[in-house]
Amino acid sequence: MASFLQLTFNPMGYSVLRSPSMPPAPSRTLSLSFTSPNAVEINAETSAPFDATTEFDFKGYLLSKAESVNRALDLAIPLVHPKRIHEAMRYSLLGGGKRIRPALCIAACEIVGGDEALAIPPACSVEMIHTMSLIHDDLPCMDNDDLRRGQPACHRAYGEPVAVLAGDALLALAFRHLVDLGNYPSSNPIPPAIFVRATAELARCIGAEGLVAGQLLDIESTGLEHPVDIDRLEFIHLHKTAALLEASVVIGAMVGGGSDLEVERLRRYARCIGLLFQVVDDILDVTKSSEELGKTAAKDLASNKTTYPKLLGLDKSREFADELLQDAKSQIEGFDPLKSAPLLHLANYIAYRQK
Repeated sequence: MASFLQLTFNPMGYSVLRSPSMPPAPSRTLSLSFTSPNAVEINAETSAPFDATTEFDFKGYLLSKAESVNRALDLAIPLVHPKRIHEAMRYSLLGGGKRIRPALCIAACEIVGGDEALAIPPACSVEMIHTMSLIHDDLPCMDNDDLRRGQPACHRAYGEPVAVLAGDALLALAFRHLVDLGNYPSSNPIPPAIFVRATAELARCIGAEGLVAGQLLDIESTGLEHPVDIDRLEFIHLHKTAALLEASVVIGAMVGGGSDLEVERLRRYARCIGLLFQVVDDILDVTKSSEELGKTAAKDLASNKTTYPKLLGLDKSREFADELLQDAKSQIEGFDPLKSAPLLHLANYIAYRQK
């Protein structure tokens, strides 16, 4: 006989991340069941993200956007004096990565009618901040991880002081890069008010109301005798993980000229995939090896950190991930199907990724 756990889940998260102009999203009750081990496995055959008649080369799209972003990132950090700090910044920033956040930024810009050239600068900015967060997250005083993207973490390659400074420098450069008019096409100028809104959005999502808040609660919740409850776990990950994904999408929509309604719908999409990203990350941490992940596997288990599989079980975590995927896709309904294809595929990619 199957047993059930009733969870009240609001994909829009907490008031600190909700736009003041948006009404609270209705809560949904998810019925997550214990059945056979394979009953709630998410797979592409049972969860098609878009109409079967819509053809889209997602792999080609992702590679193309990553190449554009990588070229821009390479140019953004030349090897100038002092070379060691710039080497450390480039080591972490250009040392691989899936470039999911830049792709989300570009896709959000395109779905509201903008083009890639407008989105490349903010896409680079969010990737710089993401890399900063990884550098700092790997430090011994934080998650204490020696491996990142299959290579020694920045502090292992350059030492802790340089790693801290490299992260700080990337954070500062991210904001400079975002508002530097020279990075944007002169033929299609962005209104100054949009730069102000985008800068405020990015700062909010990574500061003490966003990423930093999630990181702090994550640290305080690690090593406790008893697991934290579901509300605290969702708060941690809506802030630590989802907030920067939210900024990526929202800023992309802003520079693309999206209306307030379009921006808020995409914000909701981003929060769903942000939490989805973390649920999948937790699942992979206990089902994949370090070689497969490119980082230390089972790290959360070793540090006695509360994760979705630990709190809900592996099967229910997978079903929860599927619920989040469906919620994310529902936010894209009504947009042009061709323009929405990248975001739909990105949601699917996050759900089905293997590392």
